[in-house]
Amino acid sequence: MKHKRFSEEQIIKLLQDAKKGEKPIEELCREAGCSTASFYTWKAKYGDATVDEARRLRQLERENERLLKLVGQQRLELEGMKVLLGKKR
Repeated sequence: MKHKRFSEEQIIKLLQDAKKGEKPIEELCREAGCSTASFYTWKAKYGDATVDEARRLRQLERENERLLKLVGQQRLELEGMKVLLGKKR
């Protein structure tokens, strides 16, 4: 798994600072050490979220990934059963 350089707290603080409009986004990104592309990606993902909402989003993404793996495994098992049952006839 790729190590993330910024935590949700840092990202949300950066987004909130940008929303205040005191400094240009380019300057905020330079101070934080991220690119403006990353900033806009985070803005699309987190929007006006709070830290708790961001944590919940990450938890839901993990749960969704786990469930998708389970469905994939079940589908493979079903296909294998169909192949086995089809060959016996």
